[in-house]
Amino acid sequence: MRKLLVLALVGLAAQLVDGSLGMAYGLTSSTLLLFAGVAPAAASASVHLAEIGTTLAAGVSHWRFGNVDWRVVGRIALPGAIGAFAGATFLSSISTEAAAPWMAAILFTLGAYLLVRFSRPLRATRAAGRLRSRFLAPLGLVAGFVDATGGGGWGPVATPALLVSGRMEPRKVIGSVDTSEFVVAGAASVGFLIGLGTEGFLLPTVAALLIGGLIAAPIAAWLVRIVPAQLLGAVIGGVIVLTNARTLLSAGGVSGSAPVVVYALLGVAWVVAIVLAVRALRRTRRARATVEAALASASPASAPPVEAAPVSASPAEAGEPARPGEAVGSAEAAKSGQVPEPVVTAETSEPAEAAESRKLAAAVEG
Repeated sequence: MRKLLVLALVGLAAQLVDGSLGMAYGLTSSTLLLFAGVAPAAASASVHLAEIGTTLAAGVSHWRFGNVDWRVVGRIALPGAIGAFAGATFLSSISTEAAAPWMAAILFTLGAYLLVRFSRPLRATRAAGRLRSRFLAPLGLVAGFVDATGGGGWGPVATPALLVSGRMEPRKVIGSVDTSEFVVAGAASVGFLIGLGTEGFLLPTVAALLIGGLIAAPIAAWLVRIVPAQLLGAVIGGVIVLTNARTLLSAGGVSGSAPVVVYALLGVAWVVAIVLAVRALRRTRRARATVEAALASASPASAPPVEAAPVSASPAEAGEPARPGEAVGSAEAAKSGQVPEPVVTAETSEPAEAAESRKLAAAVEG
């Protein structure tokens, strides 16, 4: 019972990370299952079966929050399903001894990629144009194959590629990748079912991961708007690297004091990546604050409107109190026969200034 509770917490935490970053549910869950001694194929099969439920819940939640681009989902999901089915069939056909280093190497590489990716400033601007099928189809095929053979990888491969393209908002990248993963997880589960049979799925593990993921899915869809992805990505990348380094060192026959040195170096690299991520996050926030201050200062201080008095009579002659901001010499101008020129007030210029501010804000937001 305690083990199932821990697995449910793992599923909850993994889904919170996945829903916030658009990646790492499979990486986190598979890494911990391998660390607990589960066979690679069984770990990947169980994670993907649980992902059918969690990705469905995540997709619905992202759709309700407006985070899904259905055009991208339609063009990346089918190739991803084909790649996932092929990857599941491949992983089911090799032995556990051969699969463990392979799967650990994929997870280690993806974890290292997360460290490097999120230790640098994230791209804030978007390029013009739409993503085409000739880019999305190969991306889905590769990401699906890596996802099934590595126990995770759909998000770490697909999400950064879409972000780097600069043609989608980050929240829509995350929502679209999470939503399309439902199809990928289903295809991988079918491949594992054919290759391993029903005994390849650890149903109690699947149920625990599924329950935790279902609880976290709607929360994660909301967190994607506020969570600092820069810091979270660096932290999760370090966890994945350190946990999979153990399997790689064991497979390579490394013993003695060498593993301690390797862990120390990886730990230092992890800390450096987190520090760089924090600095990049602070620079981004300072730049955003500077731009907002510049936009605020660009709008002139509101001044009381200055209106021209009627030529026929001054307010005093008409027996009415003077209105605020009215020109003092309007009565004298009327008596002398001079018609004052209309004065442009702050109210008349406000629409143009507001339009200009909106243009600047749109350019900043990218």
